[in-house]
Amino acid sequence: MAEATTDRKEISIPVAGMTCAACVRKVEKTLNDLPGVASATVNLSAGKAGIVYDPSACDVPAMVERVEEIGYEVPGAKIVLLVLGMTAGHCEHVIGPAVRGLTGVRDVAFNFATDTVTVDFLDSAVSAAEIKKTIRALGYEVEDRGEGEEGIDRERKLRQEELRRQTRNMLVAWPLGLLVMLFTFSSFEPLDSVMPDWLGNKYLLFALTTPLVLGPGRQFFVHSWNGLRRGVTDMNLLYATGIGASYGIAVVNTFFPNAGFGGEKAIFFEAAALLIAFIVLGRYLEAITRGRTSEAIRKLMKLQPRRAIVLRNGEEIEIPADEVEVGDIVAVRPGDAIPVDGVVVSGYSAVDESLITGESIPVEKREGDDVIAGALNKTGAFRFRASRVGSETSIAQIIRLVEEAQTTKAPIQALADRVAGHFILGVHVLALGVFLFWFFAGYDLFFDEATRLVLTPYVLSELEVFGFALLVSVTLLIISCPCAVGLATPAAMMAGTGKGAEFGILFKGADAVEATSRVRTVILDKTGTLTKGEPSVTDVTSDEVLALAAAVERDSEHPLGDAIVQGARERGLSVPAPEAFDSIPGHGVEATVDGAQVLLGNRRLMADRGVDISTHLAEAERLETEGKTVMFVARDGAAAGIVAVADTLKETSERAVRELKGLGFEVAMITGDNRRTADAIGRALGIDRVLAEVLPGEKAAEVKKLQESGQIVAMVGDGVNDAPALAQADVGIALGSGTDVARETGNVILIRDDILDVVAAVQVSRQTMRLVRQNLGWAFGYNALMLPLAAGILYPWITQIVSPELAALLMATSSFSVTMNTLRMRGYTPPIRRGPPSASAERDAPAEQAMEATG
Repeated sequence: MAEATTDRKEISIPVAGMTCAACVRKVEKTLNDLPGVASATVNLSAGKAGIVYDPSACDVPAMVERVEEIGYEVPGAKIVLLVLGMTAGHCEHVIGPAVRGLTGVRDVAFNFATDTVTVDFLDSAVSAAEIKKTIRALGYEVEDRGEGEEGIDRERKLRQEELRRQTRNMLVAWPLGLLVMLFTFSSFEPLDSVMPDWLGNKYLLFALTTPLVLGPGRQFFVHSWNGLRRGVTDMNLLYATGIGASYGIAVVNTFFPNAGFGGEKAIFFEAAALLIAFIVLGRYLEAITRGRTSEAIRKLMKLQPRRAIVLRNGEEIEIPADEVEVGDIVAVRPGDAIPVDGVVVSGYSAVDESLITGESIPVEKREGDDVIAGALNKTGAFRFRASRVGSETSIAQIIRLVEEAQTTKAPIQALADRVAGHFILGVHVLALGVFLFWFFAGYDLFFDEATRLVLTPYVLSELEVFGFALLVSVTLLIISCPCAVGLATPAAMMAGTGKGAEFGILFKGADAVEATSRVRTVILDKTGTLTKGEPSVTDVTSDEVLALAAAVERDSEHPLGDAIVQGARERGLSVPAPEAFDSIPGHGVEATVDGAQVLLGNRRLMADRGVDISTHLAEAERLETEGKTVMFVARDGAAAGIVAVADTLKETSERAVRELKGLGFEVAMITGDNRRTADAIGRALGIDRVLAEVLPGEKAAEVKKLQESGQIVAMVGDGVNDAPALAQADVGIALGSGTDVARETGNVILIRDDILDVVAAVQVSRQTMRLVRQNLGWAFGYNALMLPLAAGILYPWITQIVSPELAALLMATSSFSVTMNTLRMRGYTPPIRRGPPSASAERDAPAEQAMEATG
């Protein structure tokens, strides 16, 4: 990067997708039309655009957005950094502007629960080293987070170093701090009877406190200075101000007792000492607890095996798991963890997939079955062919999805972010206002010679106006706690998304967690969601009719077609290949069989082709009232008969509907079945609202209708066929996604094919939002209560003010309380997953019901 003029910069950005000179002209014109761009030149062979621009009028994200808007890609790099020393909410406004100010940085995302910063940048314009250097210059410790096991090891090492550092500070701060406190009060009862008077000597207290300020307290002054040099403030400035003021007043009153700061009776060395001790205690507790909210994802990472046994040249050899290639034959012995995804080629075993799918019962695996990385083999041995390796394995996809979700923000966090972002400046302004009030008016109006510090025997009778005003304003600075406000939402979201992953429930973002908790209407797609999607023929007019239907459906991939073909073969019927075949979406199919035109489908198809089916309507209606799907067969324009097919409801469908209703949801079912069949299934499941005869392309429109009536709607479907409806819904829930989660549409992905997980997802989201509200309530409530108390609002009536050390204890407790409240999520289990289904649920669940024609 080089400057073109004094106020201009030059940057080269990669552009992918250009194929000819016309593409070059298009990109150049788009960039040149951007305000602030002086010139843009595109090199087709290099695939890059050189841009000279005015950074005050245009930035890199704007350029990238314009290029992508016209259909080209701007490849970039992404780095995840572990940044220790961040405090929630405010540090985003310290680090963010500094990093975004680097030429080539596209986006910066923060996750304070894991102490990570994700930077999306153009590596042709800025290097990862420059980004890390910029953050380090602000006073933070920065390391590459790494991936997988390497990332865990690196993160663990850095956290251990931070814990050791704060432990050393604790070992210095607390012994010295307690000595200073004891020596300070040595002349008061009951200490005066056991401690000599000389221990309270002010010069001894000065000698004991000074190493505290220059040792454990030094970090706050250094970080404050690093921030102020770049024009930013953070919590360290509050700490440094409080410690500096307390220590400074004590030093002045020790060596210059007549300076008007309270004299020898206001030597607050113990205030500075305990202030440091309590802040260090807060940092120590934070070092212990920070990161525990992400324990679930750590468990997933630890599942990734480091070694694998593969078959090479007829021999089994052990290699690193990341060296396994697609197509390798991998051997798995009893007790081994499966290293990559694949398909069993020989052998038999039971595999524990509980930590990935949440399924507690081991799953049997034999030839042809899929196995997933991270699952634990039990007693048998088998071999499988690797199908997905490295970053493409199921466990890697799940980890990536959860990590990405944890960098997103919920709408409820917006207010907290606004408050936390301006909190430090606001508190300083408030402290200045408090100082001015007590200095110019409050002291003269309310000061009492019996004034004491809360919970101390100190009498501040000689404290003059400046010292009093300064003491109150410093206490206010110390007692404020923006950390709790900033950490309240992301910590809970971190815990919630991690807990969901434990049970095979993947939220794609914090917004998905919040939206799921707010849903009031759930639409359940029938096929594959409420039913097993394995229909079979139950009734047919004659074998001849079944043979015609089977011939039409012979090459079909529709589940109903498979059921008809299978039914014909089970009866020993010949199923000739059709001479021509055409699918009519939402209606049925037509084909030429042995020279005859054969139709197979619903009433609408027959009506469109003018086929009279009146002789079969009564039987069709009877079968439909039983919840069966009826298809009419016509040959050469004349009705030939009917074929009835039924599907089996999943064992948990009826209970899931009942549980959803119990949670206060309106439950609806959507299907392509005719009204009679759909109503029969609805009655069996206890669903009152049935949306029947809905074509696949119309499902999204039905969802929109409910939304337009003011309802917050969740759509539950298979994630592929129902993609438009899932996208339209406020919350799209993809059920039974298996482990290839990267392809799925929807806000929530359920790995297992169990509709009860819809209930579990709702319960996890509601518990998470409950934690968020509790955390925010505590954080805002604490500041709303403590700031006025520290400002002296009750002083006129009680003649006591909060001491700086007590303020430090309360501040540390506030942030710690938010973290500890969030950690309660570690022991949470969704109620639906706490035990086996009730006896009534098992007894009442229907064994077999209905099916549809079109999905």
